[in-house]
Amino acid sequence: MNLKSISFYLSFFCFPISVLAFINILYSSYFDYFLSIETYFATLIVSLILGMVLFYYGKDSNKNISFIEQLVLIIFSYLLTSILISIPFYLSNYQVTFLNSIFESISGLTGTGFSIFKDIKYLDPTLIIWRSSSQWIGGLYFLFFLIIIFSSKSFNYKMTNLSYSDDINYNSKEKVKDNLLRIFIIYSVLSIIILSLLNFSGIRLFNSLNMTMTLASGGGFLPTENLDKIISTNLQKLILIFSLLISMLNFYLLFNLFNKKILINEHKEDLYLIFITIIFFLLIYFNNYGALDIIISVISSLANSGLTLMSPDNNLGLYFLLITIIGGSLISNSSGIKLTRFYILLKITSMEIIKLISPNSVTNKSIFNSDKKISDDNIKISFLIFISFFLSLFILSSFLVLDNIGFEKSFKLSILTLTNTVNSEMYNMQNLNFSNLLTSSKISLIFFMIIGKIELISIFLIFRKLLFKN
Repeated sequence: MNLKSISFYLSFFCFPISVLAFINILYSSYFDYFLSIETYFATLIVSLILGMVLFYYGKDSNKNISFIEQLVLIIFSYLLTSILISIPFYLSNYQVTFLNSIFESISGLTGTGFSIFKDIKYLDPTLIIWRSSSQWIGGLYFLFFLIIIFSSKSFNYKMTNLSYSDDINYNSKEKVKDNLLRIFIIYSVLSIIILSLLNFSGIRLFNSLNMTMTLASGGGFLPTENLDKIISTNLQKLILIFSLLISMLNFYLLFNLFNKKILINEHKEDLYLIFITIIFFLLIYFNNYGALDIIISVISSLANSGLTLMSPDNNLGLYFLLITIIGGSLISNSSGIKLTRFYILLKITSMEIIKLISPNSVTNKSIFNSDKKISDDNIKISFLIFISFFLSLFILSSFLVLDNIGFEKSFKLSILTLTNTVNSEMYNMQNLNFSNLLTSSKISLIFFMIIGKIELISIFLIFRKLLFKN
């Protein structure tokens, strides 16, 4: 294992935390929130020093690392950045334990939205912004991983090539830098668009800023107790729907919006996602809920955000829970099994049935009626991801059942964890107190929140490398 090279790349994940800490220091100084400003100074200093130490330790190493080492880098980056982000939580005046601080940090980085805080309105505004910014930076990091690392042709289990065929073969440092810059610019522009729209709709700037970082990353943290305290008018609901679509659909969709050829050829998955959204909407339209509220809940579930305006007494919790398992586009911040993998499994299954009935029939292996074809590797990976998801669900549920929260809650919470979706009223899980869970449950949730992002197959690949070094 090339630890020096891993530490070199790991150093670059520390410096953005320094930038976030510096921004919070400026915010605290400008608005006279001096109660916890020293915690952000501590975060700034620790992240800078740690980043420089890791950089100098690995700067003379071989910068070419294998795919397995890249997976190790991803896991280390989640763990290291979560420790750095946890500093303001741990040093705050709210008596947050170290484990709870890590739990909150991982929940933000993975865009899950589970929180150990029950009364958000009593939190320091700077800490609320810190929570939200952890989601934003986590969403950006995941897009880096998704486009640069998970696009490896050796282990393409994220199947990004089925959703977008841009040049993802990065053979030079300049090519990597160009694409990282491109991702950052698109992500930042989308965030600015969401912020501008939310602010234009009449939402106060503080809430707009926090909501922007939540929506851009597909996260679940809110600056208030409930979404209905922020979103009330139809205009605000429409803007929320648009923002949720951004996190659900292909990251490059808006970038290619004015290129009709690419838009038609490369974004058919997005058209299917919109079509699926319409179908789900029609299935529950006659349940005495407002049309916009239903659309928000459906898109929010597909985007693995979990934000909702529906009342907690709805009887559709299991229905929405199943939608979260599907997930959004392959190239997005959403989790879940993903629509394309479901599509591949269903199409191959139907093709095998047709072959049994009519052996001489000609089958079409195209994906979403595009030029891309379903390969044997696609089938194997889709099936493996499907099995590993439910294996993870069984393992996590088994741990949570021991916490005496009940089988139903354990099962629901496991699905939400693996899909990185917040436990909102939509799933009738809003009363769960994470701070009271057993230590074993919190550690399990932390581990599987990361698994929800990188998928269990990553761990299998790392173990295979360690056990069979030759």
